[in-house]
Formats: sequence, structure tokens, C-alpha cells
Amino acid sequence: MSRKTCMTCHSSKLYKFIDLGRQPNGNNFLYAEETANEPFFDLAMMVCEECWQVQISEFPSPEFMFENHPYVTGLNVPVVDHFARLAPHVVQKLGLKPNDLVIDIGCNDGSLLKCFANEGLRTLGVDPGQRTGELGRAQGVTIFRQFWTHETGKSLKQLGVRPEVITATAVFYHVPDLHDFVAGLTEIMGPESCFVVQGVNLRDLIEKNEFDHFYHEHSCIHSIAPLQRLFAAHGLRIQDIEMSPIHGGSFILYVRRVESAVPTTAAVAEALAADDAAGLNSRAAYDAFAKRVKTNMDELVELLRKLKSEGKTVYALGAPVKGSTLLNYCKIGPDLVPFATELNQFKIGRVTPGTHVPVIDERTLTSPPDYYLVLAWNFADYLREKYSDYLSKGGRFIVPVPDVQVLGPLKA
Repeated sequence: MSRKTCMTCHSSKLYKFIDLGRQPNGNNFLYAEETANEPFFDLAMMVCEECWQVQISEFPSPEFMFENHPYVTGLNVPVVDHFARLAPHVVQKLGLKPNDLVIDIGCNDGSLLKCFANEGLRTLGVDPGQRTGELGRAQGVTIFRQFWTHETGKSLKQLGVRPEVITATAVFYHVPDLHDFVAGLTEIMGPESCFVVQGVNLRDLIEKNEFDHFYHEHSCIHSIAPLQRLFAAHGLRIQDIEMSPIHGGSFILYVRRVESAVPTTAAVAEALAADDAAGLNSRAAYDAFAKRVKTNMDELVELLRKLKSEGKTVYALGAPVKGSTLLNYCKIGPDLVPFATELNQFKIGRVTPGTHVPVIDERTLTSPPDYYLVLAWNFADYLREKYSDYLSKGGRFIVPVPDVQVLGPLKA
């Protein structure tokens, strides 16, 4: 589905600032023999010159992208550790009591909900994924298999569901219809309910060249002003903002009804001012970003070709969806990176989307490469600790974002 108007304000003043070419769904891992009919879609990003919402040019059907989603939260150690800190923080910050209800939208395998359950809360997950839902239910998590929409919220309201808190982490920028999503929240939010939403922060993305956060699952990337406008249209307000380093830089918003007695903190005005100072309301910042990305990726391809000419081996460390954007944009295939290593059972034995690099089980790898291309650059420090033995013996990491770096072990 191509987009002709802004998701937030419905303006037609959309400016395309980066075109990443035609790409497959970055989480659609096929077997090698299935790739002949692999679907491709345009992947370009636009910014609205009325409200400065950033959004994708074409959004494939949510059913195609999410019903057999291969990402498993529980395999991502830094994210699980982040959730283990986030849940008690939210409980303390909001003054939640035992048996209060938390709903997690896009709960995946229930990793965050298990952390809330450890704090004594009742939990309910909402997620369309079949495979991840089965993993969560097998661990005792209640998961309603459904996309979050206005109708979903109405259905839960009719069932008498009234949560004290609703969470959505790394989900709110996967949404094809933002207004429909928020309308569903207002159906079940009580006078003092709080929507806690974590998302990739556009300002971090632009300043750190994090272009590989752009992929088809991400219908948009948020800055604060368009979100403030979106929530206001539904009688909600951003009451507080916290910043987190997770995923290369994220915000955590606390959203309440306009009439809530909880006052708005100074952090909201500070975040709006920081976005403004970063130039997020002008074309120039986006054009400069696109130029930096091209220069950076040209440098990466040049390095990989140089290493190949020297007889060095380079494998991809992990096959995250952001890696698909990078590999396809740079046209990096098995000629430069013959293998990608993974722990995820839904990716091993298949090939990377579009570029068809074979994905192998890292636990069975007997001879490591000279270099690993770290596609999950947002977890580089964690990976440098995990692979400290490999790095101390002369192996090296190539980290492509925010700029190309060749890294050894972390200093003691």
C-alpha cells in the first residue's frame, strides 16, 4: 500500500528524503529453493512538511509481515535485560499495586509481561504472531492473538478489561494506522491509566546515521512534536518523557488522558526543543543525513572488497531485520559475506532476505572468520563482551553504524 498523505495530520506535503531501492520484507527468511518468487517492495522514507512525521512510502500488508514473525524477544539478551529494569521502574514510577493489570501490545513471546508478573501484576498480551505467541503461551503467558486496533480496544472494553497501564515497546512504529491504534487505547484507558510507549527516537536516528531502522515493518519513525499532535487529537497528552540507549536511542513516553491530575513534566518541553535544535522541522537535516548514509555505506563496501582481495573471510554476526536493509541497500551478498551466524531457529538453515546469504547456527561454527560484520550494531558492546575470546585472539568486528569502524576487544 503506497502512502499519499501523512499518517498523523493527513497533509499531502510529503518529501522523499532517502530511497533505499526495492527490498524484500527484511524478516521474511526463505529457504534457498523458495527465493525465485520472493516479493520486493519500494523502500523509501518521506517526511511531512506540515507536522514533520517521518513515514515509509509503501507498507506491505501487516498480515504478510507479522503473522509469522521470526523475531523472538527472549533470544535478545540486551533487550531482556532492559525489560528486567524497565518493568520495576514503571511499577515504582506509576505507583502500581499488586494485581493491577498491565496489557502489553505487540508482546511477542511475553518477555516483558513476565517481568511485570514478577512484580505481582496481572498481565495480558496482544500480538498477531503465531509462532511467538505459541512460545509465550508455553511459558504461561496469556496472549490474545490479534492486531491492536480501535475494534480490539472496544472488544476488550466490552469484556470489562480496564488496565492500569498499557505498554508498547518497539511496536508503535510498526502501525499502518496510528489514529486507529490510539483510538483503541482510549476505549480502555481509565481516568488515570497510563500508556507507556517506547520507540526509536528520530533525533538519534538522524544524528547517528541509523538508516537501517528503516524497513517495511516500520511504517514510521517518531519525533515528539507529531506524537504530541496525534495524542491530542484523541484527548491524550504526553505527561513525561525518558530517554534510553536501547536500540541506538529510544524515548519512553508516559501518555495520559488530558484530564488526568498528574502534571506534565519539563522533560516534554525539553525534548521538543532538542528536536527543533536538531533541525527535524526542515528538509536540510534529512538531505544531509541521506548524503552521510551513502558515503558511509560506500566506505563499507570498499572495505569488504579490500578484505576479500587480501584473502580475508567476513561473516555477518546475526541476521537482524535492520541488517536486511543494509545488505540490500549496499547489494552485499555471499560473494563478500558468505555466511551469517544466528541463534534463532526461525532463521537458521534459510537465507537472508533479498541478498540470500546462508544463515548458519553459530553454535556449530568450528572455524571463525577473520572478521564479523556486526549488523546488530546497537548491541556492539554486549557482543564484544560475548566474543571477547575471539577478539583477544585477533578476530575483529566491523561495525557499520554510525560510521564504519574495525574494533577489537573492549578495554579492561
